Amino acid sequence: MCAFRVLQFNIQYGQSWDEADPDNAPVDLDLTIAEIRSHNADIILLQEVEQTLPGGVQPEPPPNFLRLRAAFPAYDAFFSYPKADPRELPFGIGLAILSRTALSDTIRLDLASPPVEFSFQGERKTPTDRLLIGAATTISGRRLQIFNTHLLAFFMLNSASEIHLGQREFVARQLRASTGPTVLGGDFNVSNHASLVEQFGRIGYQTVQTGEVTWRRRPYVLDHLFFNSQLRAVGHEVKPTLASDHHVLIGDFEFSAAAAENSGFGSSKT
Repeated sequence: MCAFRVLQFNIQYGQSWDEADPDNAPVDLDLTIAEIRSHNADIILLQEVEQTLPGGVQPEPPPNFLRLRAAFPAYDAFFSYPKADPRELPFGIGLAILSRTALSDTIRLDLASPPVEFSFQGERKTPTDRLLIGAATTISGRRLQIFNTHLLAFFMLNSASEIHLGQREFVARQLRASTGPTVLGGDFNVSNHASLVEQFGRIGYQTVQTGEVTWRRRPYVLDHLFFNSQLRAVGHEVKPTLASDHHVLIGDFEFSAAAAENSGFGSSKT
């Protein structure tokens, strides 16, 4: 039996999937909640929790997050928007961590985006910053560091994160500084996922799977659950769902022998 289960899911602010017209599919947060609940996860990592309003306005209080908290009252929760920016496009925004065990030491760290120009609805734009959040919890008497992130999709801007490595390197520094059992989930938006897996592998992290596509719009493995040597993955599943344009990624973990020997935390600051 696993020590804990982690669910990774870009919920696209509750917008469901319609193969014929995905951009205009209805928002159905009840479907999102039902999908999440069906997996009985101990830790839930969500991206694109809210939808940006015109002019980059971030809804306050965050309505979807409030509904999620009400739907999972037994879970502790942490949510953050990225840095407010009027350039923000009207898509998904905001990260959340939900945990059956209490969360502590929450952090939010902005990930700078480079000034790569792209066209959106006939206008020239530059991307806004992204976000990494984190928290600690204790499971079976052992402390666990949790990270959640959503990186910029350079492939949508006719570029690549292998050229603009800043966000990936920033996240890698946080992973390297964490000396205890650590898990990182997120939508990494890396079309060439092998380069990301290799990069994080060099600092001692592996992902639960690389073989199954996690996004409906293109055949990419965008979503990952990375973990260090103080954890052992004992199972995983990529679950297609109509609750988002992303599939659900589930990972089951145990603490390894190394975790018992080193239960400390490194700093999460650069």
